[in-house]
Amino acid sequence: MSIREDVPPDTIGVELTEEGVVVEYLDGREAFYHGVPTRKEGAVTTAPGKQAHVLVTDATETNGVLVYVNDRVTHEDILESTGVGRVLLDPGETTTVFPGVRATSESHRVRVEAEFDTVDGRVFVFEEDEMGERSFEVVPEE
Repeated sequence: MSIREDVPPDTIGVELTEEGVVVEYLDGREAFYHGVPTRKEGAVTTAPGKQAHVLVTDATETNGVLVYVNDRVTHEDILESTGVGRVLLDPGETTTVFPGVRATSESHRVRVEAEFDTVDGRVFVFEEDEMGERSFEVVPEE
């Protein structure tokens, strides 16, 4: 097993559609996150053992950064060529994935919190594995 490292994200294209969220990687390929994201106030905690992807858009909602949290499979070269970032967290560790957006590793889950006085765009969390996927949008608490 090879050791994986954090990879900083680049800005990639984003399109929000009625069917889901499309991201355009730097290499021109696209990924589609199916379905309208479920709105969650303040934070999202993924199910245990799921892959967690965090997308933060800019104010125009046409660009953003995508970060994989605790992905130990994807090679650094692939991440760098696509513009996707990665952070690896020890159990109980918290890091800033984007200004105003923090991810915490807790009990094989990932918790993503957003501070909307700092974030100028939208925050999405995509949770997936070979059995399926779910998508969420972190929204301000009312």
